[in-house]
Amino acid sequence: MSIWTRITEALSALAKGEGLTAVFERLRRPPERTVAFTIAVIALSAKMAKADGRVTRNEVAAFREVFYIAPEDEAAAARVFNLARQDVAGYEEYARRVRRMFADRSAPLSDLMEGLFYIAVADGDYHPDEDQFLERVARIFGIAEPEFRALRARFVPDAAPDPYTVLGVTPDMPLAEIRRAWRKQVRDSHPDVMQARGVPEEAVKLSERRLIDINRAWEEISARQTA
Repeated sequence: MSIWTRITEALSALAKGEGLTAVFERLRRPPERTVAFTIAVIALSAKMAKADGRVTRNEVAAFREVFYIAPEDEAAAARVFNLARQDVAGYEEYARRVRRMFADRSAPLSDLMEGLFYIAVADGDYHPDEDQFLERVARIFGIAEPEFRALRARFVPDAAPDPYTVLGVTPDMPLAEIRRAWRKQVRDSHPDVMQARGVPEEAVKLSERRLIDINRAWEEISARQTA
């Protein structure tokens, strides 16, 4: 059974007049968290699309890179997106419900933020309203400022990312401590670890880019401090 079929089933209550946000409350535990995670990305992406006032083809393509959508499932995916855009609940309420869903584990929230950043910058224009949106969502998720800056440094094409910011460390930290931070991020990015915390298989491919970024940052820091 595809994830989109499961999503369609999870949303069957909408036909009875329930709002999309109410669906989250029934998807709090594995394995349904995978469905909830995907709905959350779609819903928050739809809300984020309102932040800069448009949805570009590049953003749609970016979403398709994160979540494979079979032709027969396109209608279900579009339905979720449109329902999220039309729902009267604001994005802050969505974000709060998502946080409650993953209250016992913060890592999936970081994974979700990563997907939102990936989609936000897909059109090559990181709008100030998108930045404000993502910063507010991160605060609701309980994501610390250094981690948010690390995500932004990896995705926003303003300048070459600072390797210390990417790893969430500072230049005055001992190299051994920085190495531990790097190794932890590598472990957390393993596909099996990501799937165990509720990230759908389709979205695990984001870890490939993450590993490239954090390994590059570590190599640069290591070269600087051992030169």
